[in-house]
Amino acid sequence: MALSPTAAQRRVIAAADPVSGRLKGTETQLAALVRRGLAFRHPRPPHDHFLTPAGHRIRETGAEPGAGAEPGAEVARGDSEGAEPARGGVFAARIGGEEAAAGDAGPARLREVRSAWQGLLELRRMSHPDGATVRPCGWERAHLVQAAALALEAAGCRPAGPDGADGYRVRATPQPEAVAVYGPDGTALRDCAATLERAGWQVGEHTEPRTRARYLLASPRKV
Repeated sequence: MALSPTAAQRRVIAAADPVSGRLKGTETQLAALVRRGLAFRHPRPPHDHFLTPAGHRIRETGAEPGAGAEPGAEVARGDSEGAEPARGGVFAARIGGEEAAAGDAGPARLREVRSAWQGLLELRRMSHPDGATVRPCGWERAHLVQAAALALEAAGCRPAGPDGADGYRVRATPQPEAVAVYGPDGTALRDCAATLERAGWQVGEHTEPRTRARYLLASPRKV
């Protein structure tokens, strides 16, 4: 179990990049976070430090290390019913079905999404021993709903509005490492499937037994 960080270390964690988890601080501060299991030092130059899943949970929720059943549980609970994504200056991809904030449209939002996606690709490169960017990384497996939504939004797919009828909706599922993606029609659903496959996810199309609605079940590809 990771040790609880001090107030000063929490400030370093709070200032980390919201997607890649890249940290800035003194060598003493960063080394202390590594000892607490909240950060790791990348083995390749320039040997930057990044948050571990436990560090990400503290940054996003303020929870103590080890709180919750598993990494990413807070994200899954928040997104499963279309709840509002995190605000207050923290980037959150549009999962569909939420009210769009004033800044969630136009060129500024496009730049923000593009920057977040590039940050995620960099995190993939730094996380994989072979430097590959075509496979999802640990952060994505711990934040399934946000990771899938970011891949869709970054590719230009349209998220659903509050009525849920005009775009994609990404939702948590009881299955490990899988999210459900809903679309307004078959064409949109196929576009979402192609987008996620290009982003390194394996995707299958399914039918809900009760409503007969078609949806995608998507999981981060491991190889």
